[in-house]
Amino acid sequence: MTTNTTHDCPRQVTERWEARALAPGAAHSARSRGRAHPDEPCPFRTEFQRDRDRILHCKAFRRLAGKTQVFVPPRGDHERTRLTHSLEVSQVARTIARALRLNEDLTEAIALGHDLGHSPFGHAGEAALDAVYREYDPGAGFRHHEQSLRVVECLERDGRGLNLTWEVRDGILRHSKGAADLPQTMAPVAATLEGQLVALCDRIAYSSHDIDDALRTGRLRADDLPAPVRERLGATHSARLTAMVSDVITASAALDAIRMSPAMTELTNALKDFMYEHLYLTRAMPAQLRARIHAIITTLFHAYMADPARAPGLAPTLPAPARARAVCDHIAGMTDAFAEQDYQRLCAAP
Repeated sequence: MTTNTTHDCPRQVTERWEARALAPGAAHSARSRGRAHPDEPCPFRTEFQRDRDRILHCKAFRRLAGKTQVFVPPRGDHERTRLTHSLEVSQVARTIARALRLNEDLTEAIALGHDLGHSPFGHAGEAALDAVYREYDPGAGFRHHEQSLRVVECLERDGRGLNLTWEVRDGILRHSKGAADLPQTMAPVAATLEGQLVALCDRIAYSSHDIDDALRTGRLRADDLPAPVRERLGATHSARLTAMVSDVITASAALDAIRMSPAMTELTNALKDFMYEHLYLTRAMPAQLRARIHAIITTLFHAYMADPARAPGLAPTLPAPARARAVCDHIAGMTDAFAEQDYQRLCAAP
């Protein structure tokens, strides 16, 4: 018997396609755990497609274009920003999701939103903001994955948040690995395979494209890379991505979890350790530049805490912990250029 679909809207057609075509274990938009505040369904977009669009159109996403990925200051027009990094994570993750028949829309939404809360000035800015925030609230601190969730839940749209689905919020919160090795047997893992995939593709994308930027700008030479990386992953950005993507697709075929093969896991961890030692940790940055970033972040934080009127939207009557939270939100949302300009303004004030 043929089902009459004459009156089905495009969203329902897509939902039926997901039920037929997606792999066991993939997330289905029609089975989402929903939103904190129920919305009327869209007639032509699934719930995960709506989340992707809300992220793409939000202000925090646009500001990623002005936030450092790794290198401060940039040495050319072709270095990655937080925005291009997020787009590359999305591309890599969607490629694997399609090969494994996972939900591409959920994968894309998580990937595009995973770094919305990142601070200006890359890793050095994140460390400085964490340290100064703890001066006012030792039990808090700044972690960019938690800030990304805060952006979508309660900062965007003038405090109303984006009201995303539970699956996207879970994936954003649980994407970060820091300097941890893979696999993270003790770390929280995203509830969906799509969220697990984005967490792994974040590592894949930055491991490869940060090498690409470092080689292009002369911060590293090809001979500096560990020999196993050169021999087994290849000499180009494309070769490295192809090797890692192919490995994940093969190793994750059972769809009980998203993983790499043991050999590729060992190689990726070695590459991560190399990158942290030579590029990511603040000690890899010139001391003068590290001191300037620290001065910018801490000076802004102290100034806003002393005089909330210096920053728009900060209420002077807030108690100290709440004010520190608001100041942290304000600085974390800045682009590199805005933070620099506001610092110069403060330094020039009588």
